[in-house]
Amino acid sequence: MSRIEDLISQKILVLDGAMGTMLQEYKFSEEDFRGDRFKDWPVSLQGNNDLLSLTQPEAIAEIHRKYFLAGADIVETNTFSGTTIAMADYQMEELVYEMNYESARIAKEVATALTAENPEKPRFVAGAIGPTNKTASMSPDVNDPGYRAISFEELKVAYRQQAQALIDGGVDILLVETVFDTLNAKAALFAIDELKEELNVDVPVMISGTITDASGRTLSGQTAEAFLISVSHIPLLSIGFNCALGAKQLTPHLEVLNRYASSGVSAYPNAGLPNAFGEYDQDAEEMANQINEYLEKRLVNIIGGCCGTTPKHIRAIAEIVKNYQPREIPTKIQYTESI
Repeated sequence: MSRIEDLISQKILVLDGAMGTMLQEYKFSEEDFRGDRFKDWPVSLQGNNDLLSLTQPEAIAEIHRKYFLAGADIVETNTFSGTTIAMADYQMEELVYEMNYESARIAKEVATALTAENPEKPRFVAGAIGPTNKTASMSPDVNDPGYRAISFEELKVAYRQQAQALIDGGVDILLVETVFDTLNAKAALFAIDELKEELNVDVPVMISGTITDASGRTLSGQTAEAFLISVSHIPLLSIGFNCALGAKQLTPHLEVLNRYASSGVSAYPNAGLPNAFGEYDQDAEEMANQINEYLEKRLVNIIGGCCGTTPKHIRAIAEIVKNYQPREIPTKIQYTESI
């Protein structure tokens, strides 16, 4: 843990880009998702990207390799939906451990091989832990605001299983990402903390929220300051934001984290805002130019890309970060302004 903690103080680390964007280029069919093993599965499996770690492992490994070769220091495992909660849509709850373990193993294998080729540039694997498709803070039924589709305990159990598999598979970091409901994230952090104590391991933890609109709040209504304070009881490698917004729109929220966070700060925005067709038009050069503001203001320790980004975007980002120093991580933070 101390090694990567030292690194984020010495240089800006580059995170990879979007897994889903890259998988779209393969144009996998229903049959490709199923493979031989799941050819008779009772429900449709197309779109279950996490499953591809079992049925198309070569493609997953190649995507990781492309991001590393583009300049990424850290890649995320193909496990964004890797919980029993999310996998219930595909009736694949029993496969969750295997999916996460194999996803971690594939990424770690690529990272280890490339680190061996160039020990001066160590490569790391972050176990991606997504938000699930249910929220603990809000009711999905407008006629029953007190109803919850999921409990804190159910979330904790699901996140614990995922984290266990990712650790067993060899990840260097656990990344609780795209947090739209901080209560969900707190369940994940609780599960990770519990697991780390039982296993006597000290895996660094990153957390990344998502600002959903121009209001500057998460879906569950928190500002950047409130989000930070809500998770500040856990020692973190970094806290940051990803998804939903482009680099330019994310800047004021990163400035808030820079002001208060006692950990590193991360950012991996989308390639701009989506167009009318839900696609991302911002090219690598434009995105890198916008991220330049983060670097000049020394707002970040870890930088990457989310929806719409590719190895081209990561290569452009990796090239410009060489010229800048990382955000200075304070030893102690005082909350001097009211929230």
